[in-house]
Amino acid sequence: MSYRDLRNFTEMMRALGYPRLISMENFRTPNFQLVAEILAWLVNRYDPSADLPTEVDTEQDRVIFIKSIAQFMATKAHVKLNTKKLYMADGHAVKELLKISSLLYTAMTTHQKSGLSEDTSTQKNMELSVKSTDLKACRQLASEITARGAKLHELLGREVELRDLRRTALSQTVDIEELERGIASSISAVKVQTISHSHTPP
Repeated sequence: MSYRDLRNFTEMMRALGYPRLISMENFRTPNFQLVAEILAWLVNRYDPSADLPTEVDTEQDRVIFIKSIAQFMATKAHVKLNTKKLYMADGHAVKELLKISSLLYTAMTTHQKSGLSEDTSTQKNMELSVKSTDLKACRQLASEITARGAKLHELLGREVELRDLRRTALSQTVDIEELERGIASSISAVKVQTISHSHTPP
């Protein structure tokens, strides 16, 4: 086991979310319980539905466990593990564990980059959609301004004619007496018509 291998392994395990802190001391002496725990956790991360033995109390249990892990990784992930080094459960096992952790770490980082690209693409699409909406609104506003400008121009063109008509109307003097005589004459005519209608036989 090299320091570089252990450093890479511990960093990958931390990135993958392994709950325990792993150090150089963990592998100075055989620690099958820890190696088995790490193997089970890594395989579960690779395939949560994996059905593997969990008993590692006896020597026979440990042999079956290691062989099952090696067979699973060879079949599912095409990763060849050295069962002897894994069984030793010391520094020699780190390189074998590193094969599985590297596979998972690469898959995780690739997925994150892919997700980032998708997020960036989605953000760009949203920005384009907003810009398109703003452009449509600007075009509609420009069309309304043009139409209102044309209407205003038409009204201003008629203002000269209307101004002359107002001046003509204001310049004319109204003869009050003549207006009163006209009104009185209209009233008298209405009265005559009313009386004549009332005396007409049915």
